[in-house]
Amino acid sequence: MNNGLEEPAKGEQEQGMRLRVLGCSGGIGQGRRTTAFMVDDDLLIDAGSGVGDLTLEEMGGIRHIFLTHSHLDHIHAMPLLIDSIFDSALQHPITVHALPETIEALRTHIFNWVIWPDFSELPNAAEPVLIFAPMHLGETVEVDGRRLSMLPVNHTVPSVGYVAEAADGACFAFSGDTTCNEGLWQGLNALERLDLLLIEAAFSNSEEPLCEAAHHYCPRMLAADLTKLRHQPPIYLSHAKPGAESLIYEQCQALIPERKLMQLSGGERFTL
Repeated sequence: MNNGLEEPAKGEQEQGMRLRVLGCSGGIGQGRRTTAFMVDDDLLIDAGSGVGDLTLEEMGGIRHIFLTHSHLDHIHAMPLLIDSIFDSALQHPITVHALPETIEALRTHIFNWVIWPDFSELPNAAEPVLIFAPMHLGETVEVDGRRLSMLPVNHTVPSVGYVAEAADGACFAFSGDTTCNEGLWQGLNALERLDLLLIEAAFSNSEEPLCEAAHHYCPRMLAADLTKLRHQPPIYLSHAKPGAESLIYEQCQALIPERKLMQLSGGERFTL
């Protein structure tokens, strides 16, 4: 696995499953985008504000969106994305994979003809540009040789993390939003291999009561749970509160010295 901000050299064939961090912040502000990860050129995990930095051509190549949950920072760009590439989606509809509760929240509160048109009925219900595909824990969805499955997590609304596996077995996982729990770690430990872990650390230790109320990790809580992980992948921290990124990272480094830890800032690219 390699990572960095540089594109492959012109004419160079990039091998393996590719992961691009479009957004990883817990909020917005100059240089900060909310959660969105692009896998290869056609698949998103979450659709936060980082999606808006893609070109129209790049957005037009998206075919699948896997959502962790219904909170605004993880779905923010999806309504505008579908509107922006409506013409290309007529030929290649976007399929949204998510828990049934997440889909119901989107239908009720976003794609309801009040906040935004219901693109699952446009241009008509028989051939829409947006397809909702309910997904459950324990299921695996295969998309052109890549396998995506859900991980159980602990958040304030029905939520999941995801494991993405390439045809050659390369694998990364994303926690989504979560706080202390057993299911996430049991799911990760059941994997044959884990090449990269993206996990949230949303607040500093001084805000642990807020973490408990909002069901997020702070460094102390994350450090305790990471002792359960049998794999030794590089670990990248996401979802930090704007302005607290350095403090959260420093606290994690101090509490988790035995792990290879990095802080996501957005724009990173990985090849597995």
